[in-house]
Amino acid sequence: MKTLLKNCRILSPFYEKERLYDIYVENGIIKKIDENMSIEGVKTVDIGGHTALPGLIDMHCNICDPGYEYIEDIETVSRSALRGGFTTITCEPNTSPAIDNKTVVEYIVSKSKEYSLVNLYPYGSMSLGCEGKIMAEIGEMYDAGIVGISDGDEFTDSASFLRHVMQYSKMFDLPVITHCEDRGLSGKGVMNEGYTAACLGLAGMPREAEEVIVARNLILAENTGARLHIAHVSTKGSVQLIREAKKRGVQVTCETCPHYFLLTEEAIGNYDTLAKINPPLRTAEDVNAILAGIADGTIDVIATGHSPTNRSDKDKEFDNAAYGISSLETAFSLSYTRLVEAGVIPAERLIELLSQKPAEILRLYEKGMIAEGKDADIIIVDTKESYRIDPEHFASKANFSPFAERVVRGKVLYTMVGGKLLT
Repeated sequence: MKTLLKNCRILSPFYEKERLYDIYVENGIIKKIDENMSIEGVKTVDIGGHTALPGLIDMHCNICDPGYEYIEDIETVSRSALRGGFTTITCEPNTSPAIDNKTVVEYIVSKSKEYSLVNLYPYGSMSLGCEGKIMAEIGEMYDAGIVGISDGDEFTDSASFLRHVMQYSKMFDLPVITHCEDRGLSGKGVMNEGYTAACLGLAGMPREAEEVIVARNLILAENTGARLHIAHVSTKGSVQLIREAKKRGVQVTCETCPHYFLLTEEAIGNYDTLAKINPPLRTAEDVNAILAGIADGTIDVIATGHSPTNRSDKDKEFDNAAYGISSLETAFSLSYTRLVEAGVIPAERLIELLSQKPAEILRLYEKGMIAEGKDADIIIVDTKESYRIDPEHFASKANFSPFAERVVRGKVLYTMVGGKLLT
């Protein structure tokens, strides 16, 4: 397939912001970028001066397949990703069965080729059944196509086990992706521990539940030399621990999600279960620390944290309601509005967080950049006009959001995946 995208403003250090470029794509690869190109016999789309960005890459996404397709499946999650500008997504391994062997990896890879509209790469479980006890066959899963190892949102209790995994991971140069939570501390908590939880009469999850495991995992990474990636950072203390570890030369990267720099625990308001997530929403102090970590480079990646659930499981009393958030279709616009429009970071830094750095961590070397010879994963966004978030029209089966009715900028107009213009 041959396509010519005309009159694009390319957001890249290699191109001038105020000039309009044409991008010629052939067989899924960016073949040429120049001004005023004219090529006969190819599909030509006039972008009209809107902004071209490299396709976004989500490092933390629950697709719920296999086992929980009634909540979300490969087709619906890919449509949701497409609308949000994510041309590449990852698959958390805590499915049913867990992605803990090559057969399940091959199933995911094969099914994604048939049903997914975007690139989909699975993580392999570091342990059988994501139970944190017996190490899975990481080498066989690596050969089958995993790009990282993780136990998803399950907590790895044994430091000895995790140390063994980290040592073994170095054979394959895979990132070890960890959810940091001490369940002994978080216990039966359902929101951040503090004044708001006390006022609402809800059991709290203290910051220490995250921070002590962040500290433990950093120590293990420092001593094993493994590549550690810390998922969904939510506290001030975690940011500081990671900042200090990076200064010592620890091979650590980390991510946060838009809800952790946009919302505080007060979003729960009158027991609003749409704001019930794990890790929980924290305080304004934590939000400010997350923003500072994004600005100074401590935080490497913005992930969506897409964790869908049934609306019926949200519509319960707060203690019994499900955790989860639908965020593939809102992550970019929320991030652009809060970070770029508000002057926290330049737009180039946002693309680094959402595309370039994830590609680097996952070793997806042909993605994460608009350049000749790279994969033609491109999105076109309107950064000028505002629009209102409407969850009722989400492509995800989880058509709800704590950001409903919020006005944002950064609407995705077109998404190209592997040279195919899909929206």
